[in-house]
Amino acid sequence: MESFISVDRQSDFSLQNLPYGVFSTASNKRKRIGVAIGNFVLDLSAVSDVIFTGPELSKLNEQDHPFKNQETLNAFMKLGRPTWTEARGALQKALSANEPILRDNQELRDRALVKQSEVIMHIPVAIGDYTDFYSSRNHAENVRKMFQPNESPLGPNWLHLPIGYHGRASSVVVSGTDIHRPNGQTRSDETKPPVFGPCKLMDFELEMAFLIGPGNELGSPIPIADAENHIFGMVLMNDWSARDIQKWEIQPLGPFLSKSIGTSISPWIVTMDALAPFVTANPVQFPEVAQYLRHTDRFNFDIKLQVELHGEEMREPHVISNSNFKHMYWTMKQQLTHHTSNGCNLRPGDLLGSGTISGPTKDSRGCMMELSWKGTDPIDCGNGVKRTFLRDGDRVTLKGHCDNGEFRVGFGECTGKLLPAIDYFSK
Repeated sequence: MESFISVDRQSDFSLQNLPYGVFSTASNKRKRIGVAIGNFVLDLSAVSDVIFTGPELSKLNEQDHPFKNQETLNAFMKLGRPTWTEARGALQKALSANEPILRDNQELRDRALVKQSEVIMHIPVAIGDYTDFYSSRNHAENVRKMFQPNESPLGPNWLHLPIGYHGRASSVVVSGTDIHRPNGQTRSDETKPPVFGPCKLMDFELEMAFLIGPGNELGSPIPIADAENHIFGMVLMNDWSARDIQKWEIQPLGPFLSKSIGTSISPWIVTMDALAPFVTANPVQFPEVAQYLRHTDRFNFDIKLQVELHGEEMREPHVISNSNFKHMYWTMKQQLTHHTSNGCNLRPGDLLGSGTISGPTKDSRGCMMELSWKGTDPIDCGNGVKRTFLRDGDRVTLKGHCDNGEFRVGFGECTGKLLPAIDYFSK
């Protein structure tokens, strides 16, 4: 299956992908929904009447149509799997090499296809709630070894339920948004009172996240057999973390200001249908989990992940981590079903993060705290440059893709630069 648009074999945005995003341009500042194909974005507001003629989308009136006047993907995500499948089929057909509807209509192509180099990307959804899980066993065991070496490798509940915390949706930002080093309260010397000032141990976290499509009513859990129908797609995610602030504030309720600094997500949402060819075996879970969390169908994915660090004194970015989403212990289905098992209601656009993704090897660890082993083993970034935690001016870029030898499905980039702290309080 090939497109009439030339797509490089190494492009993240093949015809088998077609991720959704929200964009604008300098000449047209209105936010609209688009699909990435090669080096272009297809403006869905320009082609809706022409290509979306199936029963699910054609029955919607102008006001309810998810692509015509919407500035986020929430309305489309809410419609559910039959509509998602119909839209994907229509897009693949319209963009294929054998279909004339766009290929032979130069006027429509000029209006509907925009070069990616000319677009401004925005947060693709209105995120009402954000939950971050802690679902990488390698990461959890490494943290335990660093901070509680005399304790068991995992907490007593870790192998029985997907642990998570509710994050701050208001500070989720799109890739390309710079983040200021936060001020906060820390206590590095336990014999002295805590101090307030700039974070000294700033970190990134290599994560992925999935977005909710149709939600559920308050009091009505989503059974694991139906969980897949509520998962629209996935993004890359960097959960910026202030480790010294986190260490002091985490006692006893968990992350707070150390995590609400900013959470970066990639602008393109890769659908679960696009990821289906890359499904792989679920992790082996022992002891056996509770009945409500069991599923035998495969819902783990072979997504290759990479982290690049580019400091101001570095000539070029340096890869500091190579990991894979398949290392996760808890599946997205289990995370979603556990989240709603008490009757908690999820809504279209809610963001559920994986937690830091670490593999079994040193170079596959998913944050600087692990890579430098709490600052005791500096990361070699080449040419004499070393890091333990992030410095002002450092740019962190996450990348992710799948490839089966025939085609590639990728996420693009999730990038952000760490800026110096701002002194608001001494003035």
